[in-house]
Amino acid sequence: MPEVVATCLWSVTAELLLALDDRFGEPVDAYVNGAQVWLRDDGPGGAGVEWRLHPVPGFRRPAGVSHHDLFEAVTYGLRTGAAPPAPIDQLWEGLEAFPAYGDELEPAPLAAAVTAAIGLAPDAFGVVDHDRIGDEWERSGGQTSIVQALAAQLGR
Repeated sequence: MPEVVATCLWSVTAELLLALDDRFGEPVDAYVNGAQVWLRDDGPGGAGVEWRLHPVPGFRRPAGVSHHDLFEAVTYGLRTGAAPPAPIDQLWEGLEAFPAYGDELEPAPLAAAVTAAIGLAPDAFGVVDHDRIGDEWERSGGQTSIVQALAAQLGR
């Protein structure tokens, strides 16, 4: 039987990126594959939540910016009207919030808590099999959409 975890999912928009920046600040971690991560105690009862901004399939880092500075460069451009390093739809496709550290949470209380934390309700929430999604992403060499796989498991 696969292990499933509660998760919440948002499609990436400029509004979402600015909410992340306003409420959470810079990511605590950034990966060369484009993922940006925040670890916060936003879950029900102060439970740990991992907020992961998932890159588009086949992500390519824009020239002139490191993966550590990418989120800041994009949000700066959104705020000031300056050209971001790349259009957001070429960088990220979705934000996922799920229990950090293997905690077990129910989907509805998680959705309520993360909505309060970021100020935007998720597009979908429920339970997903992260192992299945991760295995497929690895097999494809990063060419499959994590967000589409999450959405499919969430019935979107």
